[in-house]
Amino acid sequence: MIVGGHSSTPRSLRGLSARWPLKGITSHCGITAALPTAGAACASIRCRITANIWLRETAVRPRGDTAVRACGSVGAMAPRMFHRLFIGNRGEVAARVARACDLLGITPVFAVSAADRDAPYTRGREVVVLGPARAQMSYLDPVRLVQAARQSNCSALHPGWGFLAENPLLAALCQSHGITFIGPPAHVMQRMGQKIPAKRAMAAAGLAVIDGSDGVLANADEARAVADRVGYPVLLKADSGGGGRGMRVAERAAEVADAFAEAQNEARAAFGDPAVYLEQLIQGGRHVEIQIMADSYGQAVHLGERDCTVQRNHQKLIEESPSPALDDGERQRTLAAAVRAAREIGYVGAGTMEFLLDSAGVLRFMEMNTRLQVEHCVSEMRCGVDLVCEQIRVAAGHRLSLVQDEIEFSGHVIECRINAEDPADDFRPQPGVLTRWRSPADDSGAADIRVDTHVAEGYEVPPFYDSLLCKVITRGPDREAATARMEAALTALQCEGVPTTVPMHLAILRSADFRQNRYDTRRIPGWPPPTS
Repeated sequence: MIVGGHSSTPRSLRGLSARWPLKGITSHCGITAALPTAGAACASIRCRITANIWLRETAVRPRGDTAVRACGSVGAMAPRMFHRLFIGNRGEVAARVARACDLLGITPVFAVSAADRDAPYTRGREVVVLGPARAQMSYLDPVRLVQAARQSNCSALHPGWGFLAENPLLAALCQSHGITFIGPPAHVMQRMGQKIPAKRAMAAAGLAVIDGSDGVLANADEARAVADRVGYPVLLKADSGGGGRGMRVAERAAEVADAFAEAQNEARAAFGDPAVYLEQLIQGGRHVEIQIMADSYGQAVHLGERDCTVQRNHQKLIEESPSPALDDGERQRTLAAAVRAAREIGYVGAGTMEFLLDSAGVLRFMEMNTRLQVEHCVSEMRCGVDLVCEQIRVAAGHRLSLVQDEIEFSGHVIECRINAEDPADDFRPQPGVLTRWRSPADDSGAADIRVDTHVAEGYEVPPFYDSLLCKVITRGPDREAATARMEAALTALQCEGVPTTVPMHLAILRSADFRQNRYDTRRIPGWPPPTS
């Protein structure tokens, strides 16, 4: 029986059991231990249980109704809950999902590569070594993930965020092999992963969209005709894209043909799909996103918006809620439309709708992320709702534990992402050993400071993955107070052994442009610092 499984699979994703059969499982200590060949990329995996795992599981498992209120109660007549959940991700992501499992009384099983097998967050935990350090042979291999989940007797798989979190193939593979995917149905993920179908669905639900082509462009001549209609500058974008890849700007008609060809080539190389479309380029906009949560019973709620305008190379640096650039009328209109859109597309689970705020103060839909975001904890701090717990409960077939009127928004929240990168060396990632680590949350004990991390003193930052060390989140009664608490928290953070982005974050927070809300997506307020 699949607990909370989705019954609708897109036709293009059917037949996966035949294409990638999972067989030849062997057992070790009650937990399976070998991965069969499934194409040239597959090798063997092995499972490891540390000596005190069973004691650790007993220690963290809540009894009866001791799970946190935000997770809701699990009564005797409620839908079933998972007993074992496979975490198909690493680092801070895996640590965060495991905390939710502990609160819900679920045993988490960690997927790790060879580089992460002794990471601090896996100590005293059940671990499956997927393969070598390279992500393509571990965290990015959907067959290995599903096989490992089955072999470790897990009934659900949480993809986290990043890696394969928005991969409809992984979702469909899970369904084909009796594992609940913690996320939306594969067909919804596939539909929203393509930008043109997503824009059409959002426009039909009443959300404003950016003016542009009605579909993918057949050739450069069609691109030029659309650009002439919407006005320059324009942005050519990959239909299956993300992360800033497959995007080119054309400032005038003479540049459209080259921009079209370059966007197509990059989209083909990055995503295996050369389809591109065109939008009018909104200059000087603010990046705002809306957090959505929905269940399989047609209920959906929002948890407010987050402003993610402070970015570098399309990578978010600071997030906050509420957005200081948004007027309340546009906020309420768009929040209501986003909830309506989630219901109409049959969305299930946690998702984020991303918008650009134009010069007229209108939020225009860009795309939907069919997963939790790195910055979901900003919404958690402001609303007091555990989104990961809620996500798992919904996947298990439960209704949302609250309705919109029960969600209360408190104060202002800011998050800074701290990476092991050197701002003075063009943000070059800096792997190495943390010779000293002390979180500001260790000293304060305050509910208004939160640090999400997977590291500890002595941890070796590997060179194979993103360099995130932690996320620092602060809350205050207003933006000024939240900013002051963040500045104090970052000053108190002790990290030695590798350079970090803390100096850059402090420069941003202390800048007049940030404090007076005078910035947009074109530049980082306060960075680089002025030279004398």
